[in-house]
Amino acid sequence: MRIRSKVQSSDNRQRTNELNAETADSAWKSLYKVGGVAALIVVVLTLSEIGGFTFYPQPDTVAGWFALFQSNKIIGLLDFWGLEVPMYALFIIVFLALYVVLRKVNEGWMAIAVTLALIGSGIFLATNNPFSMLSLSNQYAAATTDAQRSMFLAAGQALLANTNQRIVGGFNMGLFLVSVAGLIVSLIMFRSNSFSRLTAYVGILANALSLADYLREALMPSVAVVALLVILPNALFLGIWFVLVGRKLYKLGGTAKHGGVD
Repeated sequence: MRIRSKVQSSDNRQRTNELNAETADSAWKSLYKVGGVAALIVVVLTLSEIGGFTFYPQPDTVAGWFALFQSNKIIGLLDFWGLEVPMYALFIIVFLALYVVLRKVNEGWMAIAVTLALIGSGIFLATNNPFSMLSLSNQYAAATTDAQRSMFLAAGQALLANTNQRIVGGFNMGLFLVSVAGLIVSLIMFRSNSFSRLTAYVGILANALSLADYLREALMPSVAVVALLVILPNALFLGIWFVLVGRKLYKLGGTAKHGGVD
C-alpha cells in the first residue's frame, strides 16, 4: 500500500508539474505571436530600406540632405534611416520572445543577449531621429541671412555626425550590440528543441556578417566593393533568419509548447 501510495504521489506531482509548465507556456502565448509578427515585419522593413537606398541614394552633404527633405519629405525621412526606427523597436519584442523560449536552455546567456539587444536598440533610437533633420531643413529653408543658414548647416552636420559615428555611439554601436545579441541567441539555439540547426546556422552567419559590416564601416568606410560584399549577403541572411525565427515564434504562439522543431 505504501509503495502504491508513493507511486501515485509521484504521478500526481509529475502531472502537476506538466500542468504548471503548460500553463506557464500558455501565459506567453501572445508574446510568441507578437514576436513572430514583429520578426516578419523586420524583414519587410529591411527589404523596403534596401529598395529605398537603391532608388534614392543618400546625399553626401548636409546641404544635400536639406535639399532632399525640401524636395520630398517622405523620401528624406526614409533615406535618413527612418524605417530603422520601428525596426529597432521591433527588435526589442523579438528578443524578449526569444528570451522566454530559450531561457530554459541557458537563462544566464539569454539574459545577457536580451540586455545587449535592449541597450543597442536604445542607443539607436536615442541617436537617430530623422524628424530632427527635417526640422533643421525647414528652418534652413526659412532662414533669411547667411549667418542663420550657416548656423543650421552646422547643427545639421552635428546631427549627421552623431547619427553616423564610427566605433563609438550612434547607429553603429546599436548595430554592434544587437548583432552580438543575435550571435549569442543563435549559438544557444543549437541546444534547443524549439529551433532547427538551420535556423541556428543562418543566425550565426547573419549576425557574424553584421559584425563584419560594423568593422568594415570603422576601418574602410569608403571601399564600395568591400561594402557590397558584406552588406548584400548580410541583408540576405538576416532576412532569412528573421523569417525562420518569426515563423517559429508564431507557431509556438499557436501551440504554447516548446517541443516542436522546424
